Amino acid sequence: MDLTLLYRGPLASCDYDCPYCPFAKRRDSREQLRADRAALERFAAWAAERTTDRLSLLFTPWGEGLVRSWYRRTLTELSHQSHIRRVAIQTNLSCRTDWLADADPDTLALWCTYHPGQTPYDRFLAKCRELVRLGVRFSVGIVGLPEHLEAARRLRAELPPHVYLWVNAAEGHTYDDAQADLWTELDPLFPYSRRPHASAGLPCRTGESVISVDGDGTVRRCHFVRAELGNLYDGSYRTALRPRPCPLTACDCHIGYVHLETLPLYDVFAGGVLERIPAGTATATATATTG
Repeated sequence: MDLTLLYRGPLASCDYDCPYCPFAKRRDSREQLRADRAALERFAAWAAERTTDRLSLLFTPWGEGLVRSWYRRTLTELSHQSHIRRVAIQTNLSCRTDWLADADPDTLALWCTYHPGQTPYDRFLAKCRELVRLGVRFSVGIVGLPEHLEAARRLRAELPPHVYLWVNAAEGHTYDDAQADLWTELDPLFPYSRRPHASAGLPCRTGESVISVDGDGTVRRCHFVRAELGNLYDGSYRTALRPRPCPLTACDCHIGYVHLETLPLYDVFAGGVLERIPAGTATATATATTG
């Protein structure tokens, strides 16, 4: 079985406090951190044992995972498993980078986000250059707020051409055509993010070849549909995997709509769906459907 899993454990603490972040942050206690570590290790053990399946894993924590040693260790260890095609994580890249030298660069990848005002620009850029030196697959992104435009332009100019710079439409922000054109100059795929995609009743890979897993092993079709499909650890989810239409009116998050079968994004991001790296070059283009 080929299966993509989006894992989100109980970790919610972050070293940044971005005012535009939609995630509800907390200061995790020692007990909560221990629980997150135990949940992650349980998931990693399950993934390591599924040698008859072909797995692709994306970690999407509410908080910042890579400042925690157990996330760095887990990604490193999983990257060396021959049945795991890709292991990736969303990160603000505030962590150290030396641990990546022990990971398999053919399997591990990072989805990095730059947050102006939370970290010095030069520090973030230096870490990106270190990733390039280490041969790590990664993309870099930014939230498309007007005050971030100059930082985004600077990043595009100073990152190597092969590093894809993506732009997320800011939650609740409406872009007129002139504003959208400014962001599309930097990210030709920004039109996919500009507006939510109508999804009600449309075919989606989630619930069939893509699932969401929480720290207790509860399986859902994606992070945005709360109906449960079973549990990862007792195997009950497997009988629930099948093609099914989206039950929501619209999908406005990349980790959701990238799996819609009505969009061409599996071709656009072929080989890099989880880490958000387009096939070919970093300036890959496509005719965006903005339903």
